[in-house]
Amino acid sequence: MTKYLIKKFIPNYENTSDKDVRERYCVLAGIMGICNNFILFLIKLFIGSFINSIAVISDAFNNLSDMGSSLVSIIGAKLSNMKPDKEHPFGHGRIEYLSSLLVAVIIFFVGLSLLKTSFLKIFNPEKLNFNPILICVLILSVLIKVWMFFYNRYMGKEINSGILNATAFDSLNDVYATSAVILATILSLFTTLPLDAILGVGVSVLILFAGFNIAKDTIDLLLGKAPDKELVDNIEKILLSNKKIVGTHDLIVHDYGPGRIIASVHAEVNNNENIVEIHEIIDELENQIQTALGIIMVIHTDPISVDCERTNGYKKKVTRIIKKIDKALSIHDFRITDGVNNVNLIFDMVVPYEYDEKQTKTLVENIKNTIKAKEDKVNVVIKVDRSY
Repeated sequence: MTKYLIKKFIPNYENTSDKDVRERYCVLAGIMGICNNFILFLIKLFIGSFINSIAVISDAFNNLSDMGSSLVSIIGAKLSNMKPDKEHPFGHGRIEYLSSLLVAVIIFFVGLSLLKTSFLKIFNPEKLNFNPILICVLILSVLIKVWMFFYNRYMGKEINSGILNATAFDSLNDVYATSAVILATILSLFTTLPLDAILGVGVSVLILFAGFNIAKDTIDLLLGKAPDKELVDNIEKILLSNKKIVGTHDLIVHDYGPGRIIASVHAEVNNNENIVEIHEIIDELENQIQTALGIIMVIHTDPISVDCERTNGYKKKVTRIIKKIDKALSIHDFRITDGVNNVNLIFDMVVPYEYDEKQTKTLVENIKNTIKAKEDKVNVVIKVDRSY
């Protein structure tokens, strides 16, 4: 059903890297969410009025409020797809992240509200009245919400959308809550324990946990988190596919929203290569990365001494010493210069973020002393670097 609707209403639906296609996915999911919640609202309002159940009528208006998450996804998709302007040259893609954060906040407050209500019911239990019509309505609600979870999650994966993933979990939370009501209502026939309140506490904790995780993941994106290893590997694979590129380092990835990634990297080349030829290769690699990964890439050419046996000899010795001290370390931009009485070994060393300033300083001094102890008349200059 979901795939049919995607093919029916989204032209060129397979090109999920296209910003307009992404917007159509979010709008379609949002419209489906509004329609489903409105249908549930009408059914529950009618049944609730027919059997004179305040609980069902209240749940009907809860479905009406659930339309808010779908509306947020539509508005977020529209705003995030606005063209770049003078004030926002990188576009408005991060609005989608803000929309996801808003849905996470909504989920979190729903969890808090349910937790408060459940605790009050534990100390002031209310008798549940078993009604077959009520159970059927709730089961229908669960089935529709399960479908909403699956189609939002499916579309979210197709376009890597945080807002649709957040909306999916919002639907799943409704499944948990309504299923708890069904279970508690059936079990109330056999016990006087306030099971609806007890199950409500458990469900509210799940909802709070889901809201927290969605908010955390979204805030990570807004703050600027480290790129996925798969993305880094794909970039390096393309760069190193050209034999003129002998190494890479200092990869920095800036995420300005889905489909709006800008990155830079240092590409190591032989310092004896023709600069015009290397420039053409770099241009071609930038185009390859943009075509294959949708990333605007800026490549800095870093000439290094590849054929100098003396430099390579020192580099191998230094690398061996560093790896023996700590396998998590790596070096780049290694070069040597001759002083009056010694040889200067100059290089950048990548240190993990887990090492604080004091640990790093001690580590650098240890490496310097170890190298000097094994190599006569050398001066070691280390620039500490971090992996982005």
